[in-house]
Amino acid sequence: MSDTTPENVIVLDQPIVRGTTTIDQIALRKPNAGALRGITLSDLLQMDVNAIVRVIPRISTPTLTEAEVRAMDPADLVDAGSVVASFLLKKSMKADLFPAT
Repeated sequence: MSDTTPENVIVLDQPIVRGTTTIDQIALRKPNAGALRGITLSDLLQMDVNAIVRVIPRISTPTLTEAEVRAMDPADLVDAGSVVASFLLKKSMKADLFPAT
């Protein structure tokens, strides 16, 4: 997947079962403005559950439903929310917050 990096792939502690398919990881791509429509960016930065639940189906591979995101393990939701929030930071801000070691 060209628009995701290993940091954007979330290995789920609690896999999502969809029929006979088990989803044990999801990849999140950086959202464009259209994927963020109707979402308050400050809510995403504050990791508001409702904002995260609305955005993840728009940027996940495989595409999750809102119901599947609402049923996610809290640890997995926090992990996904952290990735989404990091997408909203400029590269220079990320470098200041997370210096390379």
